[in-house]
Amino acid sequence: MSGANHLKKSIKDVARLAGVSSATVSRVLANKPHVREEVKKRVLEAVKTLEYKPSRIAQRLRTQRSQIIGLIVSDVQNSFFTSIARAVEDVAYQHGYAVFLCNSDEDSEKEQLYVDLLLAEEVAGIVISPTREQGSASAIIEAGVPLVTLDRYVKDVDTDRVLSDNIESSKALVQELIQQGHRRIAAVLSDLSITTGRERYEGYTSALAEAGLTVDKKLVFTGKPIEEVGYELAKNLLKTSPMPTAIFSGTRYMSLGVIRAIYEAGLRIPQNVSLASFDKLDWSPGMPEMLYAEQPTYMIGQSAARLLLERIKTPDRPVQHLTLRSKLNFQRKQLT
Repeated sequence: MSGANHLKKSIKDVARLAGVSSATVSRVLANKPHVREEVKKRVLEAVKTLEYKPSRIAQRLRTQRSQIIGLIVSDVQNSFFTSIARAVEDVAYQHGYAVFLCNSDEDSEKEQLYVDLLLAEEVAGIVISPTREQGSASAIIEAGVPLVTLDRYVKDVDTDRVLSDNIESSKALVQELIQQGHRRIAAVLSDLSITTGRERYEGYTSALAEAGLTVDKKLVFTGKPIEEVGYELAKNLLKTSPMPTAIFSGTRYMSLGVIRAIYEAGLRIPQNVSLASFDKLDWSPGMPEMLYAEQPTYMIGQSAARLLLERIKTPDRPVQHLTLRSKLNFQRKQLT
């Protein structure tokens, strides 16, 4: 009977008893590096308690080095992430790796699902634009899988990361609006629980403070960084009295929503309200004259992929934080 019971035990049973993921159990059994000693001890104790006998075939498969990299982005339809995905794939392919692309859709539960899937597949490493400061990244760290975050970072975990100069460029955009004579400047930003939203808000408030202007919380609107939310927030914003003379929008897609709301209100840009956008909008006929900060999207993805490959090759190297500069531009209205 005892032997029969042993056969019923699975890696999931071990993971449940040890309080870790199945992927972490796999890494411990394969004797892979970068699993914390305390975690390794819990797994081995669970194995002993359950008298778990791993399959020799499974063990042999786990020791083979994966040539797959996982990439989790928060919105695959956003051309910002499309460019990043292309860059990651280009670098990975040059070094003999394939890329498994996942779209979290700014949903932390969906993100966790993909993290679990990638860990179960024992990918060589993961590049992620995390939906929140805490959460799924901790499971990647616990499993000892090389990790690079891009566009955003995670709290309380020091990982390789590649970011834009969110604070500096946001501040410069708002300073430009102030230099143009604007004093009532509103902000439409992603949730402040997202690091990009919070840093761009910091740039916005810093520019106002240095100019001696008070931050009016009634002019700061935040939400999910998608076009429809930007549209709804801007509609509400335009109802404030007195109406702002300029708007700083924190993301490309929120900017599209802001533009739609302004046009629907019968207003013109920049004649009635000026607009500054963090990141360049995809060109289309009728694009208004506006200020924007153009992020080096391809370079962000390229740098993240290279950092990940370096981490895979040299697991113990020091953590690297890269911040890439954006380019400030005016986008002039095209003649039609």
